[in-house]
Amino acid sequence: MRNKLALRAAAVGASAMLLSFSFSGAAQADPVTQTGVDQLSAEQLPDELVEAITRDLNISPEEYLDRAAKAQELGSYADEFRQQHPDEFAGAWLGLDGKPFVAVTSSAAAKRAAADGYHTRLAPVSAEGLEQTLAQLNSWIGLLPKDVASQVNSTSIDVLDNRVVIDIVNSPIGRALNLPTLLANVKVMLSPGHGGKTERGPLGGDTYISTPGDIADAELSEISVCSLGFNAVNGNGNAVNISAGHCNPALGQPSPVFLPNQENINDSTRIGTFSHSSVGDPADGLDYSVISLNEAGIDAGLDRPVIRGAGGTTLEITGTADPVVGAPICKSGQNSAFTCGVVAADHVETQLFTHDGSSRTVRGFAGTACTLAGDSGGAIVTGTLALGITSGSNSSGAPNCTEANLVLATDGGTANLGIPVADIMSAAGNGLKIRTK
Repeated sequence: MRNKLALRAAAVGASAMLLSFSFSGAAQADPVTQTGVDQLSAEQLPDELVEAITRDLNISPEEYLDRAAKAQELGSYADEFRQQHPDEFAGAWLGLDGKPFVAVTSSAAAKRAAADGYHTRLAPVSAEGLEQTLAQLNSWIGLLPKDVASQVNSTSIDVLDNRVVIDIVNSPIGRALNLPTLLANVKVMLSPGHGGKTERGPLGGDTYISTPGDIADAELSEISVCSLGFNAVNGNGNAVNISAGHCNPALGQPSPVFLPNQENINDSTRIGTFSHSSVGDPADGLDYSVISLNEAGIDAGLDRPVIRGAGGTTLEITGTADPVVGAPICKSGQNSAFTCGVVAADHVETQLFTHDGSSRTVRGFAGTACTLAGDSGGAIVTGTLALGITSGSNSSGAPNCTEANLVLATDGGTANLGIPVADIMSAAGNGLKIRTK
């Protein structure tokens, strides 16, 4: 794990940690949550997920489900508000206490949002303006030499402080980085007894392995280890699983996928093939893969709307969702099981360097759930809704989440990058749909 300080340079302001932000606003009443979102009840959540929610979020399972539903209502309202008032909308988020906020650029817009029952905050720059600044910043980064660009961890939009943030490694090169004149105010910052069935077959969150060719001839160094994501179907009705694109060891090629035989890896069961994988494609900037499942994969149970955390208990997926800042999230992964956090930013971009030395920009959302090596490709949920796929994190090198939380506490805590399932379904096309209860 690389210890670092984070240099955060704001294009339209500075600083970006949700958990250290002090919320304020007018004392409007919260809108009644009427999302129509179909979720499981708190009593139906797996024990391990309940444990993760209370441990990581310090809220009850009922509050977790309520906030997840409220975040989707806020997201829908924000989308409609932005369409109607593109120059006045500046972002939306849930506060740490679960209250929904809408940022606007005018007093008139604030009155409209307040009349609809939302807390409001005036901001100098619209969401569209922030996105344009982010695009300019990433274009500049793309022109930097590789050894310089590699010192940029990520760029993101901080709707809380109405700024674009660049996270730079605290290295000699990073400290000497000559930021473009559009960036001002550079600031240095120290950078799971209720329901839930128990099943033993492979599910989302469990381990799969892949090799460029026949696993019987593969060296251990050629075997990649990742987590299954959400089960889905394509437009032809065929069973697939959605995972991370970088988990394909031969990106762009139909590499085989196996359930590992722990006693003899070379005798692992093939359950499918990467039919599509993408990492930082210029058209969408996503990191995702589609695993076409064979009969063995289907017979193993990968044709159901279910993911697993730990101890064998499962969670049924009841729908899909979009990332909203402040929304509670929990991730499933083969290494760290269920861990929870919140959406810290709904728009993050980072540079990924591939084996051939090329640089690709990956786009997604940031969360605060602890994520370890091997969790890539695993499912991220909000409530019982499918939200995204794990792409990476700042704690991937840690042996466990306890140590990750201790080491990264002074750097703002753990952070993970998620790829929204809505964007994946849109980019993949072919009628791809997440399986839901």
